[in-house]
Amino acid sequence: MTLLTSFIQHGTDTLSTVGEKVHAEDNWIIHHILDHEFIKLTPIQLGSFIIDLSITNKVLMMMVSAVLLVIILNIAAKSNSKHKAPKGFGNFIEMIMVFLRDEVIMPAIGHGGERYLPFFFTMFFFILMANLLGLVPFMSTATGSVSITAGLAIITFVMMIALGIKSNGAVGYFKGLIPPGIPAFVLPIMIVVEFLGLLTRPFALCIRLFANMTAGHVVILALIGLIFTLGYGATPVSIGFALFIYLLEILVALLQAYIFTMLSALFVGMSIHQEH
Repeated sequence: MTLLTSFIQHGTDTLSTVGEKVHAEDNWIIHHILDHEFIKLTPIQLGSFIIDLSITNKVLMMMVSAVLLVIILNIAAKSNSKHKAPKGFGNFIEMIMVFLRDEVIMPAIGHGGERYLPFFFTMFFFILMANLLGLVPFMSTATGSVSITAGLAIITFVMMIALGIKSNGAVGYFKGLIPPGIPAFVLPIMIVVEFLGLLTRPFALCIRLFANMTAGHVVILALIGLIFTLGYGATPVSIGFALFIYLLEILVALLQAYIFTMLSALFVGMSIHQEH
C-alpha cells in the first residue's frame, strides 16, 4: 500500500495522532508493506497438507491487474480494427509493442521468436499494470509480494526449459549447458556450477522485481517518518522528497516491467540457441 494511501486512510486523524501511532508501533513501515488477508476462505485439507486459498491484498490486486489489462488491451485492439492506420490510444499501445518486438524480444531470441511474442507482451503489460496500480491510492502493489514475483519467474523458467528441450532435445539441451572442451576432472564441478547458474536466473528475476517495487515504498514511508522523528519543522522537506520519490516510482514501474521482459527474453533465447 502506498504512502499516499496510508495518509488518505488516516485523513481524519490529526498529525499528532498519527505521530503517536507511529511511535507506538515500531514496525509500522513493515505493516504497510506486508500482505494482508482480504477474503478469508475455509482451508482445504488433503491428507496432511492444508491448502489455504484465502485472497490477500496482493492476490486481489493481481486479479484486478489481469481484468483491467484485458479490458484496456481490448479497447486498443478495437480502436486499431476501426482504422487502416492506428490512432490515439491504440497507436500508443502498438508503439510499445513494436518497440518491445524490434528492440527487446527479437534481438534476444533471434530467428523464430515471432511465435513467442504474445507471451512476452502479456508478461510486460501485466507487470506494468500491477506496478502502476500500486501507486494509486487505496491500492496495493501486487509485485511487492515475493510469492507473485516468484510465480512470474517460475513461468519464465518453465518456458525457458521447455523451449530449450523442444529446440535441442532433452539430452542436447542439458549437454549444451556445459561449455565444450572441459577437462574430465573438472566436469563434476562444472555440472554443479552450471546447474546452480540455471537456478539463479529465475531467482534473480523474482528478487529483482520484488526488491525494486518494495524499496520505493519503504523510502517514502521512511521519509514521512522523519516528520515524527525530527519534528513537524521537517514536514516540507520530508513531503517534498517523498513526492519526488513517488514520481520516480512511476519510472521505476515502467523500467522494472521492461527489465523483467528483457531478461526473460534473453534467458529463453539462450536456451533455444545454445550455440550462441
